[in-house]
Amino acid sequence: MAQRGIQMNQDKLCCSICLDLLKDPVTIPCGHNYCMNCIQIHWDEEDRKNIHSCPQCRQTFAPRPALGKNTMLAELVEELEKTGQTAPANHCYAGPEDVSCDVCTDRKLKAVKSCLQCLVSYCEQHLQPHYESPAFRKHKLVDPYQKLQDNICSHHNEAMKIFCRTDQQCICYLCSMDEHKGHDTVSAAKEMSEKQRELEGCQEKIQQKIKDQFKHMRVLQQKMKAISQSADKAVRDSEMIFTELIRFIEKRSSDVKQQIRSKQKKEVSRLTELQEKLRQETIDLQQKKSELEQLCHMQDCITFLQKYPSLSSLTFSEEPPSISIHPLCNFDDVTASLSEIREKMQDILKGQWTKLSATVSECNELPSQREHTIREEFLKYSQHITLVPDTESRILISDSKKKAEASITQSFLKRRMLIELRSLQRRKMSHFCVLSKECLTGRCYWEVTWSGTVAVAVTNTNRTPVYGFGNDDTSWALYCIRNEFEFRHDNIRTHISTCQSSTIGVYLDHSAGTLSFYSVSDDMTLLHRVQATFTQPLYAGFFVGCGSVVELK
Repeated sequence: MAQRGIQMNQDKLCCSICLDLLKDPVTIPCGHNYCMNCIQIHWDEEDRKNIHSCPQCRQTFAPRPALGKNTMLAELVEELEKTGQTAPANHCYAGPEDVSCDVCTDRKLKAVKSCLQCLVSYCEQHLQPHYESPAFRKHKLVDPYQKLQDNICSHHNEAMKIFCRTDQQCICYLCSMDEHKGHDTVSAAKEMSEKQRELEGCQEKIQQKIKDQFKHMRVLQQKMKAISQSADKAVRDSEMIFTELIRFIEKRSSDVKQQIRSKQKKEVSRLTELQEKLRQETIDLQQKKSELEQLCHMQDCITFLQKYPSLSSLTFSEEPPSISIHPLCNFDDVTASLSEIREKMQDILKGQWTKLSATVSECNELPSQREHTIREEFLKYSQHITLVPDTESRILISDSKKKAEASITQSFLKRRMLIELRSLQRRKMSHFCVLSKECLTGRCYWEVTWSGTVAVAVTNTNRTPVYGFGNDDTSWALYCIRNEFEFRHDNIRTHISTCQSSTIGVYLDHSAGTLSFYSVSDDMTLLHRVQATFTQPLYAGFFVGCGSVVELK
C-alpha cells in the first residue's frame, strides 16, 4: 500500500504538459500545477489572443496571471527525487496516438506488444508473464495493435482464428459449426501463409515489369539520340549545299531546315511523351511493390486478409508500349535529293521542289503507313542465303545448301515423334540448329517452307546456340509447331494466332532495327514484328525438330 501511495504521489507531481516531474512548480488561479517554463511557453503562444487559459480545465484568465514558485510542491519533488523514485519518462506514458496497456489501472503506459491469443496489449511490466510463464509461451506477440477488437467475432464474441474460403472471410470456431458448417475452412495463419506466397509471385512480376520498363526507356534514349544526330547531320549537309546555289536557293534552304527541325521536334516530342509515360508507370509499379512488401511483412493475419483483396490484384498491359515499330528518323534521303537538285538548272529545281518536300515529310512515317503489302515489294530485297554444315550437327544439308532436315534413325524417330518442342528445351538443342553462311545487313528478305516442328530465327552470333534460338538476348525466333506459332526472345514467349501457310517470309531492316515475320500466300500476313537495336551483322538461323524439314526458296 505504501508503495502504491508513492506511485500515486509521483503521478500527482507530474506536469500535464511535459508529463515529467514538476520543475520550478507554479500553481495558477484555477488550482492546477505546472512547470513554470511549460506554462509560460503555453501562455506565450496565447498572447496574441489576450486571453490565457489552463491546459487542463480550460478556464481563462485576463490579464495574464503573475506566476510564483510553489515552494511546498518544490520541496515534495525534491524529497521524491532524493528517494530515487522518479516518475517514468514521458515516452513511457501512452499518448493519444499510442496503443495503451490494457492492464494498467492508473495512468496508462505505452504498450510494447499485443497478444493475438489474449487480444490484449501489454506494457513492458505486464508483458513479463508471457515470457516467464509456460502457459503463455505459445501465444503470438505482435507489435502494438490499436484495433484488436476487430479480431473478435461480432456474433459469438470469440476470437476469429479461422478463414472461410467459401465466403472469403474470417470467422470464429463457433461460426464454423454454425452458418459456415460444411464450408471450405482453414486456419487464418495457413491462409495468410498461402496468400503471402502469392504476393511473392506478384512482387517478382512487378520486378520484371520494372526491369522491362527501364529497358524500353533505354531504347527510347538511343532512338532520340540517333534521331537528333541524323537530323543535325542533315541540317549541316543542306546548309553546305544551299550555300553553293544562287540566291533563289537560299530561301529553299531555310524552308528545308524548318521542315527538318519540325520533324525532329515532332518525333522527339512523341518519344519524350512515351518515355514520361513509362517513367510514371514505373513509379506506380514501385509504389505498388512497396505496398505489397508492407503487406507481406504484416504480422496480424486478420488485417492482412482484410487488406489483401485490394492490394493483390495486378493488371499488366499484355504488350509493352508500341515504341519499337518506328524506324530511326534518318534524313540521309534528304541530303541525297538535295545533291541531285544542285546539279540541275534553276528552272528544273522549281519542278523538283515538290519531290524534296515529300522526302522530308516521309523520312519518319510509321511502317504501317508505308508497309509493303504484296510479295513483289518484298522480293526487291531478296537475300541469297546458304546453310553451313556443322560436323557435330544432326542436321542433313542438301547439296544446294538450301534444304535441312534432322539426321535421325527410324527407331529414334518413332520414339520421339510425339514429343513437343517444349520437352526438347531441357536438353541441348544446338545439334538441331543450323546457321546461314551469309551475314545480314541493310534490308534483307528471305522465304522458307517448313513442315513439322521448326524455328526461323536471326542471331547476332555465328555460333549455334546451346539451348536453341530465342532463349537468350542474342537471337529472335519464330517457332512453328504443328501450325501454331510462338515468338521467343530472351526466353520470353509470345503466342501468335494460328496460320495455315507452310511458307514463312522474313524481312529485316538492319539500320531501322525492325524484324518482321510474314505468312506467305496470296496476301502477305504479318505474324509478328519486333524492334531492336542491331549493333553488328546478323545471321539467319533454323531449328529443325525430329522428322521436320526446312527449305529456303
